[in-house]
Amino acid sequence: MRSEWVPTEILEHILSALMPTNRLICEISLATGLRVGDILQFKPEQVHPDKKRFTIKEQKTGKSRTVYLPKKLREKAFRMSGRYWVFEHRLDVKKHRTRQAVFKDLRFVAELYRVKAHISPHSARKAFAVDYYGKCGKNIKKVQKLLNHSNEAVTMLYALADKIKD
Repeated sequence: MRSEWVPTEILEHILSALMPTNRLICEISLATGLRVGDILQFKPEQVHPDKKRFTIKEQKTGKSRTVYLPKKLREKAFRMSGRYWVFEHRLDVKKHRTRQAVFKDLRFVAELYRVKAHISPHSARKAFAVDYYGKCGKNIKKVQKLLNHSNEAVTMLYALADKIKD
């Protein structure tokens, strides 16, 4: 089942009940449009409070992307950082947290709140696309560039997710 778009206000309400680490991961996705798997790859030196931008290589596409992380999120991530990864695995500090751990926490809270939509960490990426599309004057090319999509049609599905009915 595909992750669904939910309004940012509802998503933020759900995020407030997540475990702090998982909440921060989803907040970063909501602020940047990054996939959760890419956020989990962050290293402590990348999120240093003095570093406004850094480059990542996307897992899914292999493309490079420069990331601007708002100061508040950089500081939170840096404080939370482990030795090897910002978001450490709970059993092995040499590994990073898994996407499944974030997903399980998010689904658990969504079920508690009786949210009918299929919410996953990817829902934050879709919410980012919808919000950014509205903020950038409905310029689909800007959204496409930020999401690092090759296909404009895919970007349209994300940016107009609030208009699409199943």
